[in-house]
Amino acid sequence: MVNWTGSFRYVPCRRSTVPPPYRANAVKRSHIETPDNPILPRRPIAMTTNPIDLRSDTVTTPTEAMRHAIADAAVGDCVIDVDPTVETLERETAALLGKPAAAFMPSGSMTNQIAIRVHCDRGTEFLCEADAHIYHYEQAAFAQLSGLVAHTVAGDGGVLSVDHVEGQIRPRNDHMVNTTLLCLENTHNRWGGRITPLENIDSLTRWAHEHGLKTHLDGARLWNAAAATGVNMARWCRDFDSISVCFSKGLGAPVGSVLAGEADFIQECIRTRKLFGGGMRQAGIIAAGALHALRHHRDRLQEDHEHATQLADAIRECPAFSLRGGRVDTNIVIFEVDPQWSDAESVRAALERNGVRCFAIGPQAIRLVTHLDVDAQQIQVACDVLRHLGQASGREQLEQRVLAV
Repeated sequence: MVNWTGSFRYVPCRRSTVPPPYRANAVKRSHIETPDNPILPRRPIAMTTNPIDLRSDTVTTPTEAMRHAIADAAVGDCVIDVDPTVETLERETAALLGKPAAAFMPSGSMTNQIAIRVHCDRGTEFLCEADAHIYHYEQAAFAQLSGLVAHTVAGDGGVLSVDHVEGQIRPRNDHMVNTTLLCLENTHNRWGGRITPLENIDSLTRWAHEHGLKTHLDGARLWNAAAATGVNMARWCRDFDSISVCFSKGLGAPVGSVLAGEADFIQECIRTRKLFGGGMRQAGIIAAGALHALRHHRDRLQEDHEHATQLADAIRECPAFSLRGGRVDTNIVIFEVDPQWSDAESVRAALERNGVRCFAIGPQAIRLVTHLDVDAQQIQVACDVLRHLGQASGREQLEQRVLAV
């Protein structure tokens, strides 16, 4: 389990950043760099290019083709009857996931929370991995909105198996809370985009159903798991009672998620969506971006995974950095900073001075996420920056290091 439970510090996205002051008249130094004599660069990366934004795959902007699709979207009133673009998106997504029905919603937090609410009676609990997004990053909405309890179970690097959950179901009596649902996350955000293997999925869903539990998959980045493994989406989703997938992460749409499942379940979720304030009128305007992403952006996800692998290779070359879990499966790279060397905030600030944006997600942890708005050349620059910073002797020199271009 990851010990730190703080949230991200979001900074408004800008097209450019103001670089640190540059001493144009600084005294010339030797061209041989030593720990006590770092070379003073002529031009920092941050002064010569737009920042390389690796904070999240949610920072993408619509492509030109997606903007045209949004502008040309056929719309209707999705609350009164039907918005044709929303209906098409729901139908195509449900087919991909192998489920009879689906409902479009503004966010993955809403799809997750509505699924949990509809599956569980008030005052019951659900099982989830200890670092799950549902537990850490959705404001305990299951408790605030639905009167439910989360029963967390620490997996192996974010991956649960039957051995982890065996014995976690409460006995049915007048004293204990009833356990009603198992939630899984694939890929796992806080464990660096880790993929839960299909054999684990199969055994966990079978175990849950044998014990009378419903099953929900937070598949916000399930597209990445499918791209990385070659296993199609329907197979990943086959044994879940409900699945949430997101369009505004790796697929690059501006907004939107879909919740899929059986028709009667989805109908109840649509009713709950209205309760949660998620009933949208001419929602085809935003569904069009998601539909374009669904049709055109899935095949390119492997490119993001290759870029993440390059970042991981650069991190492995830095003795003060270590990959969380020792691996990178998809498009998220999390690395820990040796506390004897520096801290995450200092590394984040140094990366930003060098034109690379990221998040410090804990006192010693940095997260980088690749996406369609970052190309191969920018990834190479980011790798060079990581290697350059990793050569610093410690926090003090780290603050002085700016890579020349």
